[in-house]
Amino acid sequence: MIDRDGLAEFLRRRRGSLQPEDLGLPRGQRRRTDGLRREEVAALCHMSTDYYARLERGRGPQPSEQMIAAMAQGLHLSLDERDHLFRLAGHHPPARGTTSTHIGPGLLRILDRLADTPAEIVTELGETLRQTPLGVALTGDLTVHTGPARSLGYRWFTDPDTRARYAPDEHGYLSRLFASGLRGVVTLRGPGSRAAHLADLLLARSAEFRALWETHEVGLRPHEVKTFVHPEVGPIQLHCQTLVDPEQSHLLLVYTAVPGSESHERLQLLSVLGAQTLG
Repeated sequence: MIDRDGLAEFLRRRRGSLQPEDLGLPRGQRRRTDGLRREEVAALCHMSTDYYARLERGRGPQPSEQMIAAMAQGLHLSLDERDHLFRLAGHHPPARGTTSTHIGPGLLRILDRLADTPAEIVTELGETLRQTPLGVALTGDLTVHTGPARSLGYRWFTDPDTRARYAPDEHGYLSRLFASGLRGVVTLRGPGSRAAHLADLLLARSAEFRALWETHEVGLRPHEVKTFVHPEVGPIQLHCQTLVDPEQSHLLLVYTAVPGSESHERLQLLSVLGAQTLG
């Protein structure tokens, strides 16, 4: 059963504890509210301001599990806080661990400060959960995919357009890398896991994947430098740094170019093009 008063109080407290700069938002000169404004939280949670305001006032219908998950992510809640929010709303908390798509607040705080850098948060299966604006400009919005296609490795072997974003001379190694990585996750998570299901789908759909799977190659690591091919600015060589959240098995991937290089200039151009597109 929903605890309307408890839910309203918790939402107000969490909103008041967050500062705009914590989430990469401008503070402005006329801010009188302690913490975030309701409309800012509503935007972060992908809901209307009126709907969110009613929840803070203890009114309105019981929010769905999807709506609660969106609020937990938008408010940058920890896993314990997320579970508490679900219970206040009268729902059972989602499972924790490697199947969770809830991003920890630590990774989100870092990502929010990388507005001028291509970066993304992905699962161990290569499913993109969140991107910076420049990350979207570099590779497109990767969060729109659903089902097995959420995984980059799955799209690599089933969607030719996916490979167009990467330098052709790197395709062979990337194919081996994705097959090797998936085998490692299958071994780690077991035969009934999502990783095993993804492997079964690829074995049925891709002859290239089947051939690589039969080699049992494991332990491959990504190259430090990746060459992305952008349809407007051309090839961009970027160094990839990785930060891992071990509790959720989420990875924050940050892409940077060597200052003064041609790739750095192209990345700056891409930043301008991306801003114009958003505008």
